[in-house]
Amino acid sequence: MPFTPYHFGPSAFLGLVFRKWIDIPVFVLANVIVDVEVVVVRGLMLGWPTHRYCHTLLIGAVVGALWGIAAYPLRHLFEKIMRILYIPYIPSFWKMIISGIIGVWLHVLVDGLCHNDTRIFWPKSRWPLTLWGIITSIVTGNIYRWYISQEELTTICVAFFIASVIVYILVLLVSKKDVAESKMSKKG
Repeated sequence: MPFTPYHFGPSAFLGLVFRKWIDIPVFVLANVIVDVEVVVVRGLMLGWPTHRYCHTLLIGAVVGALWGIAAYPLRHLFEKIMRILYIPYIPSFWKMIISGIIGVWLHVLVDGLCHNDTRIFWPKSRWPLTLWGIITSIVTGNIYRWYISQEELTTICVAFFIASVIVYILVLLVSKKDVAESKMSKKG
């Protein structure tokens, strides 16, 4: 799913729910950064597989860490954006690095559910089907299929996006309540 909005559903949901521990901008944008590999592979017509080394847990961790480091100088910009969105934001260097890694890993896991060229456990040649087979069987209800379809994954990601909108509304309500209480305590 190169540069599709579908990865934003799960990442926004998890980022908002765990916002105290996750740097939301770094975490969400890590889901875009990793797909630069797919764009390059397709753009240069390098053939199959399109999901190569950045779409593994090992190299993905390096990509995520590098993205977290590269994003650190942008923390003031992220802070302004988060203020506009009324989401509390306290950046830190290590939080950004960890968020980059976890964001790329989330992307790799989502892609691993539907793209059969994603080798998440590289340098192992194939990933163990038992874990993902069980997960996919539970999600799809079909014990004979190891991957979920693009349409099913799209539905799941859209559902996560809707859930993230609900969580965002709750965050707004809590943030506005905190601001109102802060103003009241300053007056009193």
